[in-house]
Amino acid sequence: MNIKLFIVDDHYMVVEGIKSLLQHEESIIWSGNAKNAAFCLAELCVQEPDIILMDINLPDKSGIDLCKEVKEKYPSIKIIGLSTFNQKSFINKMLESGASGYMLKNATKEEIIGALQIVEQGGTYLSREAAQLLKYKSEIPVPVLTRREKEVLKLIADGLTNTDIADRLFLSTSTVVTHRKNLLLKIGAHNSAGMVKLAIEQNLLSVDN
Repeated sequence: MNIKLFIVDDHYMVVEGIKSLLQHEESIIWSGNAKNAAFCLAELCVQEPDIILMDINLPDKSGIDLCKEVKEKYPSIKIIGLSTFNQKSFINKMLESGASGYMLKNATKEEIIGALQIVEQGGTYLSREAAQLLKYKSEIPVPVLTRREKEVLKLIADGLTNTDIADRLFLSTSTVVTHRKNLLLKIGAHNSAGMVKLAIEQNLLSVDN
């Protein structure tokens, strides 16, 4: 599933940093960026991205107000608040204005991709810090795994290395590495330990799954 992404942020390095992180992701299509609310609204008149990463603090208008305006005019566009501020009031106001998530600017590539996938599927994404602040559990859909991904996941949980898994499943090591990368993205984890923890919580290691 391709995701058309647009960014609203007046900091050049933030925009270029996110573009650099995502440039090799074939499922993410770059729709452009805007430095302020006025330019964002002008761009939306000619194109409609799937998701907007929107800074909370913009030079001409609050990102919270812009979020509300965009959602009123283009209800199908999903918005994720983007900020350096992890404050409860900002998070609540963004969600109340129609945002589908809230993420800090120190997010990793894996977190950004996971957030985009969750929001695109209709879920709500909050960074771990934001979720803890609100004592809120993000509505993360249970990922759909292929049979082979399930086999690889269970062996990872058993503590096997990529080479061990490759030998066990008669696969190349590079194929196992690819499966591991896809599992991290689908489950929304930063490392194997976190992936196994989330897999247990979501009952992905069940024999019946």
